[in-house]
Amino acid sequence: MPVRARGNGREVTDSPPDPAGQVVPGVRRIVVLRANGLGDYVVAQPALAALRAAYPAATITLVTSPPVAALLDGRPAPVDEVLPAPRVAGVRGEPGPDGPPDDPPEAVEEFCAALRTRRFDLGVQLHGGGGNANPLLLRFGARVTAGSRAPGAAPLDRTVPWTSFQHDLMRWLEVVALVGASPVHLQPRVAVTARDRGEAADALGELGGEALGGSPLVAMHPGATDPRRRWFPDRLGELGAALTARGARVVLLGGAGDAPLVGRIRDGLGPAADHAIDLAGRLSLGGLVGVLERADLFVGNDSGPRHLAEAVGTATVGVFTRANLVDVAPLFRARHRVLVSWASRCSACGVDYFAAPCGHDASVLGDITVDDVLAPALELLDLPVREPAPSR
Repeated sequence: MPVRARGNGREVTDSPPDPAGQVVPGVRRIVVLRANGLGDYVVAQPALAALRAAYPAATITLVTSPPVAALLDGRPAPVDEVLPAPRVAGVRGEPGPDGPPDDPPEAVEEFCAALRTRRFDLGVQLHGGGGNANPLLLRFGARVTAGSRAPGAAPLDRTVPWTSFQHDLMRWLEVVALVGASPVHLQPRVAVTARDRGEAADALGELGGEALGGSPLVAMHPGATDPRRRWFPDRLGELGAALTARGARVVLLGGAGDAPLVGRIRDGLGPAADHAIDLAGRLSLGGLVGVLERADLFVGNDSGPRHLAEAVGTATVGVFTRANLVDVAPLFRARHRVLVSWASRCSACGVDYFAAPCGHDASVLGDITVDDVLAPALELLDLPVREPAPSR
């Protein structure tokens, strides 16, 4: 059989060891590489669930980012073990110019060598086009590998081409289909635990503080990894004021670094800020999940919290660029609405979001108005039934 490449004690051949689309025989241990953000994990969750169903007796190890590892700590999930990935260029890194540097080569090799001792039967790349992820996956030493492959990326045993303009959820289902895994659901799911609900109850004041009464709870989150994908926080505030006038209670969410954005929401809320519940910087990831489950509606950008809200059964209104609409917007619309900036131009200089970076980091969602978002928000708040969240 012709050999195409050799490395780390394994051979990659021109012909896969088993026909693509069939279950790999004798699989006891699986390693999956998916080392990016919370929302990225959520859109890959249906693929992981399909993998679990196809290999019910196998142990699945997920190599991922620290935020995802924190989210899954003690939480029911399709995987058995979660390991934080090493920092490798193009695979895992914290956003921003001041993020930590890549791990030294010897630390990366130590991590990979430890995984090779596990003698994985199957390695699955659910991270990207494979330019950086495929070489890392190959260093884990799995007997059979599968993943998405862009032109020029290192070959795996079973691949589907990486193409533009495909929804990530479907992309990763195509990858696991290479190894015989059929979808078990298309709606992403994140289980909600008793600990999540307890922290949410404490944070919302139900155990000795201000009760919510019968008011619908609207969660607002102003953040997004790329600042250009953030709708103007003052407009979120104006929206919150309009919803408060109609009887809703607004809860403000965000990490400690989102304080300036949350402050701008409060400015937009005006007098309604006195009725808002500000939980920014006060919740663990579990507490965030619990509050999102309690909310009747989530409003925000294309972000990890929006994906988590969807995955626990909460209705969402999201503001998207035209590219993110294709890649990661909710597949279903019964309880989810999307507002799309078809122009997606820098609000400071007018440069197209998809052109060379202009350096302003200003929002490209300026053509979305408060009224644009208010109408679907009110529509969803009028829905009589909510989806039950998965739980332990």
